[in-house]
Amino acid sequence: MVARIFFFQAERVALFVDGCFWHGCPKCYRRPKSNQAFWDEKIRKNTARDRAVNRELKRKGWIVVRVWEHELKAPGKVAGKIRRALSRS
Repeated sequence: MVARIFFFQAERVALFVDGCFWHGCPKCYRRPKSNQAFWDEKIRKNTARDRAVNRELKRKGWIVVRVWEHELKAPGKVAGKIRRALSRS
């Protein structure tokens, strides 16, 4: 899954739907057996970039919500996260 980003501009809420593989989900990520050093570094860089993006958006006054790809299987929980973020704005 490609990461999806949604911005609720009026409320200043940024919603990221992160792919479990590409963003190193602690529940779902399984490192490929081949080229492990490459994948370790790739996921490390991706998660570092995610943290940097979170910091920058928060610095600019945005509320950041991140949802794992596997969480989409429970849309009610995802909707709850979004509602809570929107109510804080």
